[in-house]
Amino acid sequence: MDLTYKVVIPARMKSTRLPGKPLIDIAGKSMILRTFEQCAKAVAVDDICVLTEDEAIVAHCHEHRIPVERTSENCLTGTDRAAEYASKHNFDYYINVQGDEPLINPKDIIDTELAIQKYKGEIINGYANCSNE
Repeated sequence: MDLTYKVVIPARMKSTRLPGKPLIDIAGKSMILRTFEQCAKAVAVDDICVLTEDEAIVAHCHEHRIPVERTSENCLTGTDRAAEYASKHNFDYYINVQGDEPLINPKDIIDTELAIQKYKGEIINGYANCSNE
């Protein structure tokens, strides 16, 4: 049996370090649009959902045909948003890509999906080795 999954992209407008970060313009596109486009290089658009508390992000996502779901204002972190979404939907796995990752490598998402298939029932965390080179 194939496992089901959803790529969730939490996006919060009320960042204390950079308010409005998801909609900030980066060379003509919003940060959230760039993050979504990178995810869409790895999985089908229907397998992605932006999670946000903010109506401006919802409107922006609708304008760009990005699947989006409104979450509670009580969510303090992206993980809280993903957990709230998971409580309302029935997927085996949720791949959490933070909304401020416009340069995420789509291969990392594909590798995570492959790890999900290989290590059924396990929690999968992506990481990168650091070097001084």
